[in-house]
Amino acid sequence: MNCFWIHTIWIPGFFFFFGFQGFPVRSVDMQRATDNITIRQGDTAVIRCYVDDKVSKVAWLNRSNIIFAGEDKWSLDPRVDLVNKGQLEYSLRIQKVDVYDEGSYTCSIQTKQQSKTSNVHLIVQVPANIYKVSEDITVNEGSNVTLSCLANGRPDPSITWRLLNPSADSLEGEEYLDISGIMRNQAGRYECKASNDVATPDVKYVNVVVNYPPAIKNAKSSETQVGRVGVLRCETVAVPKPEFEWYRDDKRLSNAQGISIQIVGTTTVLMISNVTEEDYGNYTCVATNKLGIQNASLFLYRPGTGRDLNGATCLSQSLWLLLASITCLLFKC
Repeated sequence: MNCFWIHTIWIPGFFFFFGFQGFPVRSVDMQRATDNITIRQGDTAVIRCYVDDKVSKVAWLNRSNIIFAGEDKWSLDPRVDLVNKGQLEYSLRIQKVDVYDEGSYTCSIQTKQQSKTSNVHLIVQVPANIYKVSEDITVNEGSNVTLSCLANGRPDPSITWRLLNPSADSLEGEEYLDISGIMRNQAGRYECKASNDVATPDVKYVNVVVNYPPAIKNAKSSETQVGRVGVLRCETVAVPKPEFEWYRDDKRLSNAQGISIQIVGTTTVLMISNVTEEDYGNYTCVATNKLGIQNASLFLYRPGTGRDLNGATCLSQSLWLLLASITCLLFKC
């Protein structure tokens, strides 16, 4: 029903030509400003027009389109009908309102003396809807990242961002959220919310994974008596999960008789069963992923020698160890 305002000069001719019998309608103040009715998309709008006992003819128009002339329906739209309560009301009802219904509606009145009109402007509001959002992404630490969240609605929605972990604080950004030099603590689930107070806000999520090289946060040495089980533990943080290697001096260790290497997530454990005098000494844990390599020295020692139980985490970058690790990764040794 997209049309134009009806001038009151045309209305009398309309009534005269078609000569339909209408309802008596109360007087309308021609100087009154146009009323606004605000309705949400999908709801039912009732545009009121009341009558009294004065003889007259009435019609409903949407700009240049005639909707009803008296009780005769001219519109083909099945969503539109009249609300008549006795002889006192001549209101227009539109079900399942959509944006194309927005516009001016005129209740036109013909009395013996003159024609009068009551104008109402229908405003259709549409809930916020996010129609495009960034896909989940994986980036390297230090990269520049832009997340997008595009939404529509009437009125235009406002868009806000939050990083849900750990504090869920609001972030500065609207349709586009720019993150310069992203850090590992900025990884997580990002929430985009679009709201315009018409309905419940629309919410979408983007998962951001930040890759970074291994860092050994805990290297635990072991004070073990001969004949007991020695346990060396190496805990790291890294994304993606690192691959681990264990060395005794310059020799790479593997699962063999008396030696067990376990890997759980970002932690590795070297277990030496039935420790002998020859097993005491320095061991090296090496953690590697596609972004880097890190190693730490740990000690298996007999009780009373005074070593630090937490291990001397010498994060040395020994040339021989670096070359040995890279060679093993290349040749799958």
